[in-house]
Amino acid sequence: MNYRSDKYGNQLSILGFGCMRFPKTTGKINMEETERQILTAIHGGVNYFDTAYVYPGSEAALGEILEKNSIRDQVYIATKLPHYLIQSANSMETLFSEELKRLRTDHVDYYLMHMLSDIETWNRLKALGIEEWLENKKKSGAIRQVGFSYHGNSDMFCRLVDAYDWDFCQIQYNYMDEHSQAGRKGLNYAHEKGIPVIIMEPLRGGKLVNRLPEEAKALFADYKIKYTPAQWAFRWLWNQPEVTCVLSGMNSDEMIRDNIETASNVTVGELGPEEEEMLRHVVKAINAKMKVGCTGCGYCMPCPKNVDIPGTFAAYNRRYAEGKRSGFFDYMMCTALRKTSTAASNCVECGKCERHCPQHIEIRKHLKDAQRELEGPVYKIVRSVVKLLKAF
Repeated sequence: MNYRSDKYGNQLSILGFGCMRFPKTTGKINMEETERQILTAIHGGVNYFDTAYVYPGSEAALGEILEKNSIRDQVYIATKLPHYLIQSANSMETLFSEELKRLRTDHVDYYLMHMLSDIETWNRLKALGIEEWLENKKKSGAIRQVGFSYHGNSDMFCRLVDAYDWDFCQIQYNYMDEHSQAGRKGLNYAHEKGIPVIIMEPLRGGKLVNRLPEEAKALFADYKIKYTPAQWAFRWLWNQPEVTCVLSGMNSDEMIRDNIETASNVTVGELGPEEEEMLRHVVKAINAKMKVGCTGCGYCMPCPKNVDIPGTFAAYNRRYAEGKRSGFFDYMMCTALRKTSTAASNCVECGKCERHCPQHIEIRKHLKDAQRELEGPVYKIVRSVVKLLKAF
């Protein structure tokens, strides 16, 4: 495993474990499988684990596994303050205390303001006393380092970087988002300020592996260097010394071992101009097929009318990337064949989803487009049959 330094010289594994998507069985975290995967990662050199207050069951699962195996001191825990739930200074303490209890620890190594969106939001937190509260927690050792996670444009990101003496930050960044989100401009700006950068969504929720159009797959397959799409995505990131750690929502032993192997033999500068050019062609091939830039993060959920927004957009994109049949099958499975319909046509355009979308997607507009293309006569027949079957 390769390691890079944080602001204070701590050595972080360049591969971090994203804990939002622990394996589940019947809707609950499968603790046995999760424990095996976490231990596999740690034995492979991974020492950075990223969770959050709002990831269902994640903090508690991570805390239980670390305590059970007596390995809390072998890893760094990163978790997040859900500032959007804070209405007073007291609520900061309440939420943080609950997180420590879930994690079964007396301190958090890396504490983030979760999805900090703009200066106005930070100013609201300052008015509630967030700076004093954080200072006291750092003095007591309950919080070791303070940062923020961010989805948005590079200009606002740079303003937030300058708004506080941050110890680190976390951004969405991958070869598709090189010039969107915080982008390379934001990455370099933070680095120049001496702020380590943690990367999330390196594979865009798996879409840079599982939802590649055939043209992009062919570009990878025909290139003289033989890496998998995931390896290309990770190596592109680790090729940049400004990147400190890359989070991966690993949920299989194969994925963990493959990512560890890549993180153990990658070097800065190994990808040259030819490789960068090839990846630019991959980006063009993907953009030609992509209809909605949804990463599947799920922040738009739950929908008051039960619309499966990430599932709908995944099917809609697949329709264009892999063909009508694939898109239709995905959409039918994720909407019509469920106990309660989760179809795009359930949308009443309340707009709640758009207020929480870190990608700033025009969800209501795209749901209408998806409904028009995916809910044709065959879909309506299938949905009607399912309704009849449920009646018996």
